[in-house]
Amino acid sequence: MASSTPPHPSEPQSFTQMDKEMLDIGGTCQYLTCDNYDFLPFRCESCRGRFCQDHRTEAGHKCAHAGEWARRKAQQQANKSPLGQKPTINTATQCSHPQCKTLIDTLNSVGVVCSTCNRKYCLKHRIPEDHDCSKITPVAARQTSTAVRQTDKARAALGRLKLWGKEKQAAVLPKPKPSSAASRVIALNQLKRTAKGDNKIPQDKRLYLHVEAEANTTTSKLPKGEFWYSKAWSVGRLLDDAARGLQVQNVNNRGGGEEERLRVFHVEGGRLLEFGEKVEDVLAQGNTIVLLRGVGPVSVEA
Repeated sequence: MASSTPPHPSEPQSFTQMDKEMLDIGGTCQYLTCDNYDFLPFRCESCRGRFCQDHRTEAGHKCAHAGEWARRKAQQQANKSPLGQKPTINTATQCSHPQCKTLIDTLNSVGVVCSTCNRKYCLKHRIPEDHDCSKITPVAARQTSTAVRQTDKARAALGRLKLWGKEKQAAVLPKPKPSSAASRVIALNQLKRTAKGDNKIPQDKRLYLHVEAEANTTTSKLPKGEFWYSKAWSVGRLLDDAARGLQVQNVNNRGGGEEERLRVFHVEGGRLLEFGEKVEDVLAQGNTIVLLRGVGPVSVEA
């Protein structure tokens, strides 16, 4: 009878050596082509057959249920309950109540999940009233509720800004100039005689405007004036020059909040102008602009 090297004892095997009581009777190998009598036969844990040392493995006797023992063992490991394991400081779960140090999911204490706040508690604090469930933000809803609160804050701020802008603009805007052609010509000629500006700007490139600083929101030494500006300028550059002309404090380039920023309101157009817009595209000769402070961005409706 051929011999084989015994397996290492620490490795899992598909067979077990039968009890020593079999020495009295022994047994014949059940492999089809082997009739060897073995006094210490092996039992296959997959097919439960009895085999000699040469045919003890599943491959050795071509087991019809090969792998069954391994599947059975894996299932037993998967079904092993965590309640039978002794918790440690690294593996134990603690009750979610802030003042409770009870370890849950153990032999002595079962953990209970609260369906409202999605947290797990011990038996003592499992009832919603016992852990102040109404005051706790559900775990799954925390991120969503935070996003909702931020959106609500943004909407509320936008609403206040719009209301603020409407109230300020409605209270301080001057009356538009006369609309008849004759009145516009007379007013423009008068404006050109009294207006001031940069003499380096060519005559054909000048745009003559009435400029006012609203007294309630803007502190200025000169409440109003007549000036000319270059048609090629942007609204932002016009604002800087107009603020210097009326000696209005301009902190737009220093950052800070909207409360201190200056904006340009076009009376005839009825809207706040964007800083990047071109002067000749949004203003006409003889128009009136008002410098307002703290009325919000351009998106605020007039």
